[in-house]
Amino acid sequence: MDSQLEKPRHIVRKFQARPQHEGVGAVVRRSIGRFELRYFDPFLVLDEFSVAAPAGFPDHPHRGFETVTYMLEGAVKHEDFQGHKGLIKAGDLQWMTAGRGIVHSEMPAGQGVSKGLQLWVNLSSKNKMIEPKYQEIQSKDIASTSKNGVTVRVIAGKSMGIQSPVYTCTPTMYLDFTLKPSSHLKQPIPIGWNAFVYTLEGEGIFGLEKSGPAGAHHLLLLGQGDGLEVWNRSNKVLRFVLIGGEPLGEPVAQLGPFVMNTDEEIDQTVEDFQHFVNGFEKARHWRSEAMVGLEA
Repeated sequence: MDSQLEKPRHIVRKFQARPQHEGVGAVVRRSIGRFELRYFDPFLVLDEFSVAAPAGFPDHPHRGFETVTYMLEGAVKHEDFQGHKGLIKAGDLQWMTAGRGIVHSEMPAGQGVSKGLQLWVNLSSKNKMIEPKYQEIQSKDIASTSKNGVTVRVIAGKSMGIQSPVYTCTPTMYLDFTLKPSSHLKQPIPIGWNAFVYTLEGEGIFGLEKSGPAGAHHLLLLGQGDGLEVWNRSNKVLRFVLIGGEPLGEPVAQLGPFVMNTDEEIDQTVEDFQHFVNGFEKARHWRSEAMVGLEA
């Protein structure tokens, strides 16, 4: 909160994330992974999603990166081809390392609209084929603290003297901030990391005190420096996520949900998936409960 920043980061690019359709009937506001910004090393995708039954994200594969699902409202039912299943409820976190291969489904649970953020974090070449794993934290167990009108939920990394237990294969920080009117924040960010803000609610001033305010659903790419300053000059609550990561500096080859380093590795991944080998063995006979219901 009282951190001294020698070189505060400024906004170098700003744009609004507009709704588009993904999955089956779901709506997402995609800010990273669209034509204006294909990749922001090490981040591949950031979606703010909104989904209500029967829409959702039925059975689909991943290889070569991590998906981070952070629920804002409602709940999503997750199940994969290894038998891992459960509910991700409002405020909960699922940090899924797909590694060498996962096939899973993500479908809304219950009535009403479910909303959340999904971030794709790239893995280095040495980690792309590691065994899949999950880190799941319920809302009540996410590290959180408040001071001087600022509340932070630490999804990954550290802030305001508290640290998340989440291990990140690619060094990453993920902070959910809420600022009351007239509050001010100084948050350190490791030098050399790429970082951005995604605004969820209200409006705030980021980087330079004399800059204009940014409202909800905006992606703000930050330049280099040692941290970020934020002011809430409005009369409403400001909520945003601050996300940063250490760049991998490696080539990216992507085909939808497969992210590798070369086109040859993508070709091999497609072959592995089609022939149910090298991590996709259990996909041969698996259908999620959601998919079985859709096919009935």
